[in-house]
Amino acid sequence: MDVFVARTAEELQFAAERIGGAEALGCDTETSGLSAKFGKLFSIQFSDGEFNLLIPLSEGVEMGPFADVLADERVVKIFHNAKFDLEFLNAVGVPVKNLFDTMIAEKVLTRGATQSSSLAETLYRYFAVDLDKSQRSKFNRKWDGIWSEDLVHYALSDVVYLPALMRDQQDWLKKLGLEPEFQDQMEKAMRPAVVHQR
Repeated sequence: MDVFVARTAEELQFAAERIGGAEALGCDTETSGLSAKFGKLFSIQFSDGEFNLLIPLSEGVEMGPFADVLADERVVKIFHNAKFDLEFLNAVGVPVKNLFDTMIAEKVLTRGATQSSSLAETLYRYFAVDLDKSQRSKFNRKWDGIWSEDLVHYALSDVVYLPALMRDQQDWLKKLGLEPEFQDQMEKAMRPAVVHQR
């Protein structure tokens, strides 16, 4: 896995140039809790499926050019349960445009089936990937905010599969004639989350 942690302005610029040509990017955040009202962003991660980037916000690093990437309508941003991440990003004034939510896609595809649409279960079904979530417990009050190699790999383990997952889901949505339903569900889910005050 090609992993890069961007801490300086130069590294952020390098990463933006490296990932800049992507039509779609897997995106994820790590946060201090479940509510943007009381919690904060620890990091944001991006992947084009090959180059995997973590921006360690908890170390005082700014998003830099990646705030523009998130707002760029030409690039699809792929999240799993986007509403959660968007609440945190909106709370810090970062708009996100052109979204694909793999959790909503999976719910539309499995409609009514008693299958979990969690990312771990979904990735296992598509790619036989077992996600190790044991590192998550380190994001507690005692954590110093510094990203170790293990934590970086943990945070990027989800996002690396999102571009491939989106492509597979898009194929199935098309084959099953479910694209209109997916678009409808996306609009319903995202409407309140993407209202911004700049």
